[in-house]
Amino acid sequence: MGAINQGDTAWILISTALVLMMTPALAFFYGGMVRRKNILSTLNLSFVLMAVIGVQWVLFGYTLAFGQNLGGLLGGLKYLGLSGVGSIPNADYAATIPHLAYAGYQMMFAIITPALITGCFVERIKFKTFLVFSLIWATIVYDPIAHWVWGVGGFLRKWGALDFAGGTVVHVAAGFAALAVAMVIGQRKGYGRAPMEPYCIPYTVLGAGLLWFGWCGFNGGSALAANGLAVNAVMTTNTAAAAACLVWMFLSWSMENKPGVLGIATGAVVGLVAITPAAGYVTPLAAIAIGGIASAVSFFMIRWRQNSRLDESLDVFACHGMGGLTGAILTGFFATKAVNEAGANGLFYGNPKQLGIQVAAVAIVAAISFVVTFILAKVLDWTMGLRVNEMEEEVGLDISEHGEGVFA
Repeated sequence: MGAINQGDTAWILISTALVLMMTPALAFFYGGMVRRKNILSTLNLSFVLMAVIGVQWVLFGYTLAFGQNLGGLLGGLKYLGLSGVGSIPNADYAATIPHLAYAGYQMMFAIITPALITGCFVERIKFKTFLVFSLIWATIVYDPIAHWVWGVGGFLRKWGALDFAGGTVVHVAAGFAALAVAMVIGQRKGYGRAPMEPYCIPYTVLGAGLLWFGWCGFNGGSALAANGLAVNAVMTTNTAAAAACLVWMFLSWSMENKPGVLGIATGAVVGLVAITPAAGYVTPLAAIAIGGIASAVSFFMIRWRQNSRLDESLDVFACHGMGGLTGAILTGFFATKAVNEAGANGLFYGNPKQLGIQVAAVAIVAAISFVVTFILAKVLDWTMGLRVNEMEEEVGLDISEHGEGVFA
């Protein structure tokens, strides 16, 4: 049983607040990209999850993810209602901070992950169905995956899969879930025929900037201590975001003749996504490569999606699914024990096995998240209906679902 370190505890509390801020930041990032008649609805999809998952995590989410291991697949009910989770550290996860601080920090990841998915069905989702979907998804997809990768006894953790701050648990899971829901819910009314220009790109740039800021806690806090590893994670996080931002800018400049501001902001977020699994395992120089490569992958994935019939509205799959996948796999190349002795060496440091582990972990999480989400979306569509009717969609979800509008 470890002694509480005040510096570590202070850093985790700050990081918890930073990650919590990322959910309303995401709301602005997404809200700026929809049409005026759906801005409030889109903002609310992220905001309300701070309430829904904030309660779910305390009641049973945390124990399913981090409770006593059950066959490597799920946590037991030992911490139901956060029973026994208090000021005494849990040495299995963080030996120098209160167990409750660790649970609170992890709660912020549980909140933002289903919020990421919302970008795939904005402007057409039924609010009541969305609430049910998010609660079930967090329980049957996110919580088990978190246990597989981060929980003591989780089978992917036992394999040695590296995911420092959630590239696989958060971004791959959310991105492939978004692809599944988009396939079930179908295109927005008038997609490909009517103009669907973003109403407020400044909202999106604001959201991206706040996400960049908050990601220092997302990745830096995952060191679970105020130490050199946290410093490395913050530095690699900023570096990857910067590299990805520049790569996206130059790609759009060369292929679309103009360096779009929306693309520049998107590129930065992709870099943040990609470095998330690697932040505490790679050097800042490697972060440049990870951010740059992931930026190019997501850029061309969006171009592919735009030429397809898939209306995955805000490109959650291209940015988070493929960005997280790319970062997790590249961790298998660039990871080095010189940065983190508790990690592993990757292919470039003489350990090709780690690359295989990373690929296998990503493939499993992507497949499970996609399949389970697809089935869940189908069941909810048959029983409750996933989307509003055509008239409600035409009027806009701000009015039809919430009785409010952006009138300024």
